[in-house]
Amino acid sequence: MDPYTLLKAIGFLLLVIIGIPGNVFIMMQFTYLKITEKKLLPTNFILMVLALVNLLVILSRIIPQSINALGVEELLDDTECKFVIFTYRVNRAMSICVTSFLSCYQCILIAPNTKIWMYLKHKVTQNVVAIILFFWIINIAIYPYVFFSSHARRNQTTSPYTLHLVYCDSDFLNYMAYIVNGSIYSLRDFIFVGPMALASSYIVFILLSHEKSVKGIRSSDRTQRRSVEYRASKAVILLVALYVLLYGLDNCMWIYTLTLSNVTTNMGEIRIFLASSYASLSPIVIIITNPKLQQNLLTCSKKRHCQGDFKTGGYVYAISK
Repeated sequence: MDPYTLLKAIGFLLLVIIGIPGNVFIMMQFTYLKITEKKLLPTNFILMVLALVNLLVILSRIIPQSINALGVEELLDDTECKFVIFTYRVNRAMSICVTSFLSCYQCILIAPNTKIWMYLKHKVTQNVVAIILFFWIINIAIYPYVFFSSHARRNQTTSPYTLHLVYCDSDFLNYMAYIVNGSIYSLRDFIFVGPMALASSYIVFILLSHEKSVKGIRSSDRTQRRSVEYRASKAVILLVALYVLLYGLDNCMWIYTLTLSNVTTNMGEIRIFLASSYASLSPIVIIITNPKLQQNLLTCSKKRHCQGDFKTGGYVYAISK
């Protein structure tokens, strides 16, 4: 195995090992909170949806990449290729949309309690589920071309405007189709990056103003509640920063490939690694910044520790040869 293939295998396997347990943990814990507490904060619901779409990204893209890096050839047929690529692209797009929505919603939550902001806060909070369903419908609607352009890789000459995606090829047949599809996807990403950047900038401004205003002021219940919202806002800023770093690099490479008549497999794999890294690394940010998840993680750890003490009668025994 050459160094590049070995490095590729290790990289994608690490994304699988980190991403699947992290996203599953977030989904299970928020589902448990919904069942036990009979409610779930809209922000936590958005995070649960983000974990779901990230998990689907890992299953549809990172796992096939990992299997291919280990030397398995011809894993998918035409139908499976269409399904895998469609699932990946829709959920990658959902990951972008949900992250942008999360930043905008958090911006609304910490905004001053004026009439307009209060109205937006009330309306958006009531329609979180409907907004996410709308994102899903939109993203499903813009990817029908996948079913016509995608097929299993064959040992034959392909169009110069073909993206080689491990086991599958996405053939756009002509330059116009290649440019139009690429432009639509990039435009969609930038449309959601715009509100995300504005919302994040406003959150940073509010946080800095809050830091100055609370110095020397005795804390109150209202101040403490606002502090909780500000801590959640800092978590959102970290997620957005991670997104901008990884997807920014991915989109720069994607725009560069639009100028090429034949995109190499290696370049496609680097883009996929960058685009998929957010799905695996964002759960780490969510877990370490979400008090509910940290509390449940500590509770689970204590339960395992207590069960271990119970099995040994509460004593620690020395083991000697």
